[in-house]
Amino acid sequence: MTDGAPLQGIARRVWAVGALCRAVADALESRFNPVSVRGEITGFSRAASGHCYFSLKDAQGQVRCAMFRRSAGLLDFSPRDGELVEVTGRLGVYEQRGDLQLVVESMRRAGQGALFEQFLRLKEKLEAEGLFDAGRKRELPLLPRAIGIVTSLGAAALHDVVTCLRRRAPHVSVVLAPAAVQGAQAPGELVAALQSLYRLAGDGKLDAILLVRGGGSIEDLWAFNDEQLARAIVQSPVPLVSGVGHETDFTIADFCADLRAPTPTAAAELAAQPLETWLAALRMMHERLREAAFRRIDRASQRLDQAAAHLGRPSARTAQQHLRIERQAQRLRHALVVRLQRARDQAAASDANLRTRVADRLAHAHRRCERIELRLQLLDPRLVLQRGYALLTDVDSGHPITSARDAHAGRHVRAALADGEVDLRVLPAAPNGA
Repeated sequence: MTDGAPLQGIARRVWAVGALCRAVADALESRFNPVSVRGEITGFSRAASGHCYFSLKDAQGQVRCAMFRRSAGLLDFSPRDGELVEVTGRLGVYEQRGDLQLVVESMRRAGQGALFEQFLRLKEKLEAEGLFDAGRKRELPLLPRAIGIVTSLGAAALHDVVTCLRRRAPHVSVVLAPAAVQGAQAPGELVAALQSLYRLAGDGKLDAILLVRGGGSIEDLWAFNDEQLARAIVQSPVPLVSGVGHETDFTIADFCADLRAPTPTAAAELAAQPLETWLAALRMMHERLREAAFRRIDRASQRLDQAAAHLGRPSARTAQQHLRIERQAQRLRHALVVRLQRARDQAAASDANLRTRVADRLAHAHRRCERIELRLQLLDPRLVLQRGYALLTDVDSGHPITSARDAHAGRHVRAALADGEVDLRVLPAAPNGA
């Protein structure tokens, strides 16, 4: 009998995928249900239909959960990531994906989750030290010349913020300090990025800073609950806006910042007023100045006429003086109109030059991003594999093979090629001269 060959006379059953899923679901139903589970909520979301989707986790594992609208409507609290809860429901298989799923029928609080408890302890400590005091928080500048951004290069938040600033305030310069926004290394990189922007702000080259990241679970946003990051935020020499997560997400960084924005896009909107708003204000002030100047000239002319009427029929000398004054008033009116028109032309020219400079800067930044992307593509190891090379790995140990001495006869080797992997067996080396 060869290895792996089926026993003679015994027919092996071949399951259809759907039938296998239903069989597993039936086994779970008879073995476990109904079931009660205790765990920490993560990835909680509520769909437009009213159904809730989340996972329950502990130190050993996690399970996907669904709570339909009827059951969710009976909750007496709003579940959120990090909370420790006890749920009762029925364990089954979501056949469309073959996933194990717990359909929750009831839920109650069982205390705070471990991460949420850490969050509350740090929040209480920093609040007692005064890091959240409203008195130390500053107003954002009305007309910023340059804004610093701290976020990841690959984050959707960066695209949202840059797009918003380009639309609303193309005259404002943007300085990016990239940093990881998730993972163990993220807090240190965020602090380093902020420190680099603080040096620019100290030299008067920045007027505000945006610390932004898109939404996620409490684990995804945990880097923004770091104590060292919190202390770095309160040291900012310029107003700092925190736009981390969605509207319902709160982090320690939000409490330390001068201003919290519900989303990254909202942070950009708060930091820079639209250019058109300021141009409209400038046009309004121009018109008010023009009308005030004309009113003052008209009042002076009226007083001159009243003085002439009071003195009676003017003499030839008085008439000449009156004519001379009237001509001076006309020249003044003309000069004022010319100066106002010149100021308007200069403002229009400055606006055009400003838009040109902003467009040039954005084009330069785009070209720089393209060069960086090209360099990253050239570093892709798949390009090397496409030239006929292969990456060899010892299947038993998982270590890469970099020398012929490591390829012992009989070893099981896996070769990674450009379009897939091939399993190989090492043969003994041929004798010299063979």
